[in-house]
Amino acid sequence: MQLDEVREDARQGNVAALHDETARFHGDATALEQHGETMTHAELRDVSASMAGGLADLGLEPGDIMLQYMPNCTQNLISSFAGFKAGVVISPVNPQYRKRELTYQLEDTEADAVVTHAALEDHLEPALDELDWDPVVISVNTQSEDFVDFADVRGDDLFVERADDDVAYLPYTSGTTGKPKGVQLTHRNFRTQLNSTLSQEHDLDDEDVKSLVWLPLYHITGFTHTALQPIVRGGSVYLRSAANWDPDAAMELMESAGITHFVGVTAMYVDMVTSERFGDYDLSGLEVAGEGGAKMSVAVQEEFEEVANVDMGEGYGLTESTGGTHSQSGSTFGLRHGTIGQPSRAVDSKIVDERGDEVPIGEEGELLLRGPQVMKGYHNMPEATEEAFTDLGYFRTGDIARRDEENYYEIVDRKKHMINSAGYNIYPSELEEFLAEHEAVAESAIVGIPDERRNEVPKAYVVLRPDYEGGVDITEQDIQDYFIEHVAAYKHPREVEFIDELPRTASGKIQKFKLEERHDAAEAE
Repeated sequence: MQLDEVREDARQGNVAALHDETARFHGDATALEQHGETMTHAELRDVSASMAGGLADLGLEPGDIMLQYMPNCTQNLISSFAGFKAGVVISPVNPQYRKRELTYQLEDTEADAVVTHAALEDHLEPALDELDWDPVVISVNTQSEDFVDFADVRGDDLFVERADDDVAYLPYTSGTTGKPKGVQLTHRNFRTQLNSTLSQEHDLDDEDVKSLVWLPLYHITGFTHTALQPIVRGGSVYLRSAANWDPDAAMELMESAGITHFVGVTAMYVDMVTSERFGDYDLSGLEVAGEGGAKMSVAVQEEFEEVANVDMGEGYGLTESTGGTHSQSGSTFGLRHGTIGQPSRAVDSKIVDERGDEVPIGEEGELLLRGPQVMKGYHNMPEATEEAFTDLGYFRTGDIARRDEENYYEIVDRKKHMINSAGYNIYPSELEEFLAEHEAVAESAIVGIPDERRNEVPKAYVVLRPDYEGGVDITEQDIQDYFIEHVAAYKHPREVEFIDELPRTASGKIQKFKLEERHDAAEAE
């Protein structure tokens, strides 16, 4: 039986079956590499099965939720496959999160377990202290007597069958309300997404695929497309810390390891192209160079393509769609820069007006998606789930798009008020709610302002309380320090401006476009 036939048989039930079958054919090939340490596909299959048994021995049952608060590392992917095999729902957490954000996700999921790393234990413990229950904590190289060491979580091999509609993964994404929502991604969602591109790039043998993973694994693109897809295909992934991005180190590894696949955000390509050593490295091994999260500068794109001798492709996807739904690289007529390409296999995509009617070719409207890769719903949020879908089951993306006569799509506007900073989605209302807790702040508004490297960054407009009696004057730096202490670094406002009052409509809604215009006018002076 050939691998493609085996994969066809594994298209029902637990998504982990895909890699178990891959390991039958590519067992001796490298699956994971991190700074010279490697693991084969057979080793990954076996250790994840044993860890699945260890999770069961610790009392975890199918359907229980395990937070994954980890950096990019081998153990991150081992625990993911182990969780799938044990029937446990994995809920990834940004390793930049601190007490406030961690506590929210712990409480909202009612997590039964947490898998983490010794380097993050000091940040995790204050959040655990806020809980009125004690989840099992598993930590790599743990420094705590209260935690279980990652290497000790071993038992009899375990593989729990799961139904198509069972939740496998529960990432959190903020909405326009600022309240993070758990996105229920099922085993079927992942199987659909992983199988959608397993047969692409026919010129490469499966074991020749080498993906450089510098995007964070907690992010759906990093997890699904740069890690799981190459692994399930039989290729290898090279893991590097998302917190320690280094353009020269990336290009050096592309050359020395013969990296074939790299997906990054715009800021990464800008950093490489502007490096003094750009052009010194042989990047000709790249077969796929992908970018997402923000529109790429044409000049940067052309310069990278010329030096690396590879066509760069942009794509589009959401956490709610388990990753990509549109791609240039898989499009019928090839790359078409400035677009996100055509819908991927199994994606039902259309653009509608405010009444829900499909718009003619070339006209703008909201992008809707339907298909087996679209989420089951939002965790414990039935009303938000209902609002997210049309009566016909299409997911409302909130993004404004248009398409041409050859079905290439272009995103022309962003979700309302969302700030896209180097591929990170930042929702102002979350930060505004946090600022409202500051004793000197009456109200605030967060807007995105242009940034050459990160596309845009947050700026805070703050109205101080006239009755504040703190005894000292509040400065812009005080506001920034307040964020630094409590919120992930990528969300920090890069600028703070005090303002007497916020511009509003007659109904009292803040007119953020006027604040953006105010910033632009000040920059122009």
